[in-house]
Amino acid sequence: MAHMREAVMAALSTVNDPELHRDLVSLGMIERAEVDAAGVAHVKVNLTTPACPLKGQIESDVREAVQRVPGVQDVAVTFGAVVRAPAQSALPGVKHVVLVGSGKGGVGKSSVAVNIAASLARDGARVGLLDADVYGPSVAHMMGQGAAKVTATADRKMQPLGAHGVTFLSMANLSPAGQALVWRGPMLHSAIQQFVKDAAWGELDYLIVDLPPGTGDVQLSLTQTVQVTGAVIVTTPQDVALIDAARAIDMFRKASVPVLGVVENMSYFVAPDTGVTYDLFGRGGSRRLGEQFPLLGEVPIDIDLRSDADRGLPGVLAHPDSAASLALAHVARTLAGQISVRSLASLPDQLTVV
Repeated sequence: MAHMREAVMAALSTVNDPELHRDLVSLGMIERAEVDAAGVAHVKVNLTTPACPLKGQIESDVREAVQRVPGVQDVAVTFGAVVRAPAQSALPGVKHVVLVGSGKGGVGKSSVAVNIAASLARDGARVGLLDADVYGPSVAHMMGQGAAKVTATADRKMQPLGAHGVTFLSMANLSPAGQALVWRGPMLHSAIQQFVKDAAWGELDYLIVDLPPGTGDVQLSLTQTVQVTGAVIVTTPQDVALIDAARAIDMFRKASVPVLGVVENMSYFVAPDTGVTYDLFGRGGSRRLGEQFPLLGEVPIDIDLRSDADRGLPGVLAHPDSAASLALAHVARTLAGQISVRSLASLPDQLTVV
């Protein structure tokens, strides 16, 4: 049936990845393509991320193309995923480091970071989460591990904690509860280097980093310490937040860190009793930033999202069908797509077919 396989591969070479705009064969995304005695074509596609936002479209396009091959009676499509590292990996074992930042506090940056990490892990990616907000760490509490303590591995590296399919580190798990850290810049820089390079992160597709608000020492230390794939900016719709978000974008530009997209958090509120939508902060202001950078999503105000965070459970897992959780899952998948596009741009033009 070699000729049938060649015909199926030829058909697949006409199917483009909708984000990467190249065909699946030249991208090396076809792991298996064969036709059995009953005329059923079995195709396995390795996506560039398990959180692929356009998986359904790829499946439909593959079925349509292969079904046209003479002798094919049916098409069975299965999926795997291999997250591709850029030409220069971020850290040993870590393919992508993604910074989640904001120009000001109070915009829900940590909540967005936690839910992005949990959503990517739920989709099947290997995900780490670093709480780099040293002065105001909140990730440990949101992950339900506020009282846990970080231990050391046999080779004296920090062992990240785990919850909800995500490995994470936070200063809250290293210092006494309620203790304020009064550190100057050099101490912050040393701590960030230890978090990144002296922790046993293992093999990760994505390391999501929750930054402190603003444009200070921690941001600069991270961009100097590790190869960063890109940054996500979290803002709220009102003008004062957008002005600060623009400053954060400018900081990343000066540090040569690509901005992967903008998340508009607290974008609107839907009254649970009437279903009426209220734009409490003037929804849609982030679209002005989105003229330069992708708008990854608009996340509504949601009481459950807040209460879930307070009890240590990411909303995308606790209430996956809520409007806020669906918006955050869309943010995570769209972000994963943006990362795939940038990874492809850094790789050679021709990839080996599996």
